[in-house]
Formats: sequence, structure tokens, C-alpha cells
Amino acid sequence: MRVLVTGAAGSIGSTLLRGLPSLGHEIRALDLVDGPEPALGWVTGDCLDPAVAFEAVAGVDAVVHLAGNPDEASLPESLESHVHTTGRLLEAMLAHGVTRMAYASSNHAVGHTPSGEVLTVAARPRPDTHYGVAKASAEALLSLYADRRGIDAVAMRIGSFHEQPTSVRELSTWLSPGDAVRMTDAAVRTTVPGFHVLYGISANTRSWWDLGPGRALGYDPQDDAEAYADVVTPAAGDAAENAYVGGPLVTQLELPPAF
Repeated sequence: MRVLVTGAAGSIGSTLLRGLPSLGHEIRALDLVDGPEPALGWVTGDCLDPAVAFEAVAGVDAVVHLAGNPDEASLPESLESHVHTTGRLLEAMLAHGVTRMAYASSNHAVGHTPSGEVLTVAARPRPDTHYGVAKASAEALLSLYADRRGIDAVAMRIGSFHEQPTSVRELSTWLSPGDAVRMTDAAVRTTVPGFHVLYGISANTRSWWDLGPGRALGYDPQDDAEAYADVVTPAAGDAAENAYVGGPLVTQLELPPAF
């Protein structure tokens, strides 16, 4: 498939640029900064710009939307970064007849949910930050375009993306680089129509989240954070950090004013 990856210079984006071609995809990259040019070229610009979005989407089969501020910000800034960019790309997709988006949502869309029981995709949105609100709102926008515009979309609620887990919490929430590639490949290839949510984690023994919906879409994770359990050092704040799905964004980050 010909796939546009936005946010291609980021940690997950650069991982996908390396991994997706080996699964048969041709990649076009989009980011605010330049990078190594993949098979279909690199577009430098802001996907909030309709001309940039239109150029980047032209000729691809699917869009993988990773671009956005990964940190907490004001409510307007968060909505612009995550919801408005998604809307711009969706409109460009409609203009070019592209019908598939894989969206990098986040566990923070449900981050204020207490941990303990396995969380399903049927759980109500329960964001822990403005960032989480924006991710939940982008999911709602994708659902609207699925129902009203014929877009097929998968919201990937990504957990903790690192080369290996770095905390006790991440033994439950880790997404390995290899599984990030496998997850994205499944999200753009699935033939199941409409809007769907999956939890973007590896096959972790201590998982807090239900992998069933991802497996139904073709995501077969291969890695398990438990392989690193012996090298993860417990910390004094682990109990508080693990009390909620969103971890330290719930227990350590003070919510700033909305405006």
C-alpha cells in the first residue's frame, strides 16, 4: 500500500518509516522538519495547512496520522494539534478519494479510569488532561466521518512506546517498536469497515487493556514487557502511578487552566 505517515520525524514515525516498507508498503512522510526521504517522498509542512494536507494525501491509499504535540497544553492548543489536524487530513482524504486512516490516539483518552480490571474499548472516554480530551475528541471526529463520510478509521490508543519498558507501570502499558509496526500495518490493511478502537500495547502478561479488538482487526502482537521485568527497578511512587490508567499524568501533573 501507499501510505502517508504524518509526524514522520517523531519516535513512532521514524520507527514506521523503517519498518513498514519491509511489510510491502511505500511511504510518504509529512512533518514540520525535514528527514530522510522515503520511496514516495517527504513533505515538509504543517498538516493544519490545507494546501500541505492536500499535497501530502494525493496518490496514497491510507493515512497514518501521528502528528501532534505529545505534551500537555491549553485546551485550544490541544484541540488544534490533535482534532483540527485530523479534520484537515480527513477533508484532504475526501478530496482525493482516500478512505482509510489509522490514528495515533492515546491511553490518556481513558486515563482517569482506575486500573485493576481489564479495560475494554466499550469504556466511556475518561480523559486525564487536555491532551486526553483532544485525543477523545479526535476519536469522536473519526467516528463522525465513518458514519457520515464513508471513512474507515482505526484509533490506536497507544500506551508507552519505548525500546523497552522503563517502569513498573510500563510492564502493563508497553508498546514495542516491532509491535508498533505490526499494529499500524493491521490498522491500514484491515477490511473491517467503519470506526474502531484498539489498545496500542504489546502482548504484555500484566496488560491492563483488552487486546481482543485489535486482534479482530488483524493486530497480532509478538512482544511481552515481562521479558524485561527483572531489569525494571521498582520505585517509591509505583503504587500511586499505577492507580490510574493514565499514570503520572493523573497523579503528578497539575491540570492547567483551559484557556
